[in-house]
Amino acid sequence: MEKNIIIDIKNLKKSFGDQKVLDGVTLQLHEKENLVVLGKSGSGKSVLIKCIVSLLKHDEGSIQVGDNELTNIKEEDLIEVRKKIGFLFQGAALYDSMTVRENLTFALSRLNEDFSKEEVTTKIEEALANVSMPESIDKMPSELSGGMKKRIGLARTLVVNPKIILYDEPTTGLDPITSDEISNLINDTKNKFNNSSIIITHDIKCVQTVADRIIMIKDGKVYKEGTLEEFSKDSDPYIKSFFK
Repeated sequence: MEKNIIIDIKNLKKSFGDQKVLDGVTLQLHEKENLVVLGKSGSGKSVLIKCIVSLLKHDEGSIQVGDNELTNIKEEDLIEVRKKIGFLFQGAALYDSMTVRENLTFALSRLNEDFSKEEVTTKIEEALANVSMPESIDKMPSELSGGMKKRIGLARTLVVNPKIILYDEPTTGLDPITSDEISNLINDTKNKFNNSSIIITHDIKCVQTVADRIIMIKDGKVYKEGTLEEFSKDSDPYIKSFFK
């Protein structure tokens, strides 16, 4: 039985001046799926997910998130769409002047719900427990390693209970052991919360751990779509260069 489509992107184009970054990308994210977008640095992967949350405005094409078409969406409707999407930035993007508790509290504030102080504390403690970082609640980001910051960034995403999570190079800059831990955490998150994710990466070990399906982008276009097995067996020299 085919799963529901959570995000539907058609013929997406984005340029910066004369440089075409996305040149007609079409893809779908299904319910409870980890979709990996694979490609070399500069291939447009990060631009793609920034367009999905309208951090960047696309030039042509359409982006459907649930029932919402984003091309000409009103600001108040866009805010509601963003509440359903978690975004894990490359560097975790924690506020350096805030403790971990305050970073997560700030994330909850965007929901505009009247949580009591006790409810906020409970949600924060649960989110930190889900990434195995309960002891970090009152630490500053400067006291955390790169892998710890990634975990806290994910906790800040999970605390708002998103239906969709966008991961931008989640293992970049991490040692192999920590990279494996983050990749396994991505899987654990999907299995526990039944969310749908797009994972932007060029880390093949991460791909091998998390991918339900893969889309490869080259020169701003979808070069290949398929399963990990299909990619691994492909004889195309460009694809083989990733799966050595």
